Amino acid sequence: MTGRVEGKVACVTGAASGIGRATAIMLAREGAVVVATDIQEGKGRDLVAEIEHSGGKACFLHHDVTDEDQWRTVIGEIGKRYGRLDILVNNAGVGYSGPVTEMSLELWRRQMAINVDGVFLGVKHGLPLMRQNGQGGSIVNVSSIAGIKATANVAGYAASKGAVRLFTKSVALECAAAGDRIRVNSLHPGIVETAIWDSMLNTTEDGSNDRPRGPTLDAAVGNSIPLGHKGTAEDMAAGVLWLASDESRYVTGTELVIDGGRSIG
Repeated sequence: MTGRVEGKVACVTGAASGIGRATAIMLAREGAVVVATDIQEGKGRDLVAEIEHSGGKACFLHHDVTDEDQWRTVIGEIGKRYGRLDILVNNAGVGYSGPVTEMSLELWRRQMAINVDGVFLGVKHGLPLMRQNGQGGSIVNVSSIAGIKATANVAGYAASKGAVRLFTKSVALECAAAGDRIRVNSLHPGIVETAIWDSMLNTTEDGSNDRPRGPTLDAAVGNSIPLGHKGTAEDMAAGVLWLASDESRYVTGTELVIDGGRSIG
């Protein structure tokens, strides 16, 4: 099947790398015009070049999701260029680990600002434009299995992703009551080789979070995933594509868990 989101306009935050990048590429491949946003200018523009080279349509906008004025600018630019917004993927996020007693208030607030405030602002400012065309739409908020199943030493991250999970359900009910045909769902990735997991495990070469370098992701996974291996960004993007497409037209307020069975194992 091709053209699953043909003619739709999609905004993907945190699109320069990881799940956001894979999602932007997949949505463009399936016919959407993709507005990729991120604070990483170089990687963001490289992404757009790759999409266009493959025959897709995309543009890049610099975007700090914690800044409400920047959200106004981004949504305003989408409205000016395309006149509509059909798909909003609130993907931008960060993750930090460590004992709660050692977590600074600054780090706690940073996680909440990006992971929770960024999603709230995206929905707040994206919904009015999505409602304008009267044809409905799809919002996908990227949470985590950490927002469903508790894990030690990621209390701040888990709290932020749990907030996204229930925020999503509440907004889904609001949209259903409004009869605007906009569906709102959350995606819950498991262990995927992305920058967030590098940060939490400190598997990066530079050891940028000031802790001793941790085990590789494969070593950390061990036998904790029933299917026996970590996921890929493309696995997660496939889930976003389904939620964004009309194939999931009867799905709202749900949580799509893609974790190889880890949350039930």
